[in-house]
Amino acid sequence: MANYTFYVTVSGGKFVIDGVSQQTVDLGHNLTYRFDQSDSSNGTHPLRFSITSDGPHGGGSALGSGDGVTTNGTPGQSGAYTEIAVT
Repeated sequence: MANYTFYVTVSGGKFVIDGVSQQTVDLGHNLTYRFDQSDSSNGTHPLRFSITSDGPHGGGSALGSGDGVTTNGTPGQSGAYTEIAVT
């Protein structure tokens, strides 16, 4: 169960989190955050987390299940989300 849920859409190729384009989200320790990606605009924009700037686009790699990241469903479809547990 997530402590916080953010609603994600995509506009102009940029993530819009809770209605704010390119929103900065501060994540606190020992909390779980769910990014709801069920809006159809997410269809070709899966949300990923990385510890490197610009993630895989910048030469880094995406965090996975061993890093506390869970994905569910297909972005753009009902019930889709990406969740991260920050430890």
